[in-house]
Amino acid sequence: MNSFEELEVWEKARDLRVFVSSVIGDFPIEEKFMLVSQVKKSSRSIGSNIAEGFGRFHYQENIQFCRQARGSLFETLDHMIVAFDEGFITIENLNDYREYHSECLKLLNGHISYLKKGRNL
Repeated sequence: MNSFEELEVWEKARDLRVFVSSVIGDFPIEEKFMLVSQVKKSSRSIGSNIAEGFGRFHYQENIQFCRQARGSLFETLDHMIVAFDEGFITIENLNDYREYHSECLKLLNGHISYLKKGRNL
């Protein structure tokens, strides 16, 4: 594998980020520097951490960055729940996000397991 772009988990994180970006465009202007900023940062952090871990070339560091990506995945879920509670997104938007979240989480946990096995070789 030559690039993080070849990782299925990174591709799914990218899809999630694009979905989040499409939904937050409708948030009220007064949320631009609050919730919009936070959800953008956390959704971008998922793929960024996967990419940074890939570039470390050391299993333990890669695993740690993937764990940080997993934390950002859950942070983004919390922000999306807040957006729903505040009436900025619909239940359909939230459920769509939950699907992205679930798929990304499965792939991320699988990737972490793969890295742990490689570390022990």
